[in-house]
Amino acid sequence: MIPNEQSMQFLEDHIPDLADAAFTQAYWQALATGSSVLKVEQGKIIEVFPDGSRKLIKQISATIPVTLGQKRLAT
Repeated sequence: MIPNEQSMQFLEDHIPDLADAAFTQAYWQALATGSSVLKVEQGKIIEVFPDGSRKLIKQISATIPVTLGQKRLAT
């Protein structure tokens, strides 16, 4: 069955939700298999280990607010 325009639009509208769910699943799956994961929290890159411990990797620059549809030029 070939999807129609309405069903394609519905699926496209939910890409952010699907991506968020995929990242969350990958995060927990990596921890469950004994691997560590990197995470950004309050302007810091943190390595999270399966036992719940955390290690600071790097302080990062502040985020740049961007309006939806806004174009940014590389500096």
